Amino acid sequence: MQQLKNDLLIRALRREKVERPPVWMMRQAGRYLPEYIKLREKYDFFTRVQTPELAAEITMQPIDRIGVDAAIIFSDILVIPQAMGLEVLMEEGKGPVLPNVIKTEKDINCLSTDGIEEKLSYVTKALSLTKQELNGRVPLIGFAGAPFTILCYMIEGKGSKTWEKAKQFCFTQPELAHQLLEKITNATIKYLKAQVNAGADVLQVFDSWSGCLSPVDFKLFAQQYLLQIADALKDDAPVILFPKGSWYALKELSESNASALGIDWCISPSMARELTGNKITLQGNFDPAKLLLPVAEIKKEVKKMIE
Repeated sequence: MQQLKNDLLIRALRREKVERPPVWMMRQAGRYLPEYIKLREKYDFFTRVQTPELAAEITMQPIDRIGVDAAIIFSDILVIPQAMGLEVLMEEGKGPVLPNVIKTEKDINCLSTDGIEEKLSYVTKALSLTKQELNGRVPLIGFAGAPFTILCYMIEGKGSKTWEKAKQFCFTQPELAHQLLEKITNATIKYLKAQVNAGADVLQVFDSWSGCLSPVDFKLFAQQYLLQIADALKDDAPVILFPKGSWYALKELSESNASALGIDWCISPSMARELTGNKITLQGNFDPAKLLLPVAEIKKEVKKMIE
């Protein structure tokens, strides 16, 4: 394994004492960078994701410009439904659309988890290229969407504030929901293992929509699948679980095989510390909207969070 020149993130994930907290941003690659916007004008979203050279270039942009302590591969959580056979369209400014949603057992049976690594080789190629390019400067983070969040898109067909259809599906057809979640989990584990083989030093699992579930339902439809992923990957790479909005699950998740938990800005760091009993590394919890403040204000707010 390549020697890292900056291993702050890895040491923090091992719960070692670090001279300062490692800094990186979840949606670090692109969006706000002028050099990314130039590429966006030339290539549509999935061309950027599915062209390893472009994905690697976008991943490197903030490393060169900002000097963060980790690179996070430029990709999307919806590559999994795509690889399983669902069409995913990305409408600029609007977000993702899945024209053919999952409704029946037959729809679930049509989803394939075979050859996931091959179907997503454009991501693993992008990771390998980025790893080469980084040459040990900082660790490289790979990621995937959590099974419940992916189910939400597969059932709903687009983004939602309430995820009513997805929840209705889980509550009225729990057996089918678990069948689908199991399938997504298996595909995700294969995919994340392939990312480690391609050079990812750390893995993050984003449960972006688990916060729409009650604590009881989170346990049923989200937690067990997050734990399955953390268990399957514990010997491969450190895993960061980020169940956004599900602060009530922090205590139980802190006893899992994950190396860290992401927390959002709706919980105070001190409360998160208390819930996790200082047993696990915490990552977060800056409100991204505050990045629009003047630089001096950002610095003040970040210091507050770190303290």
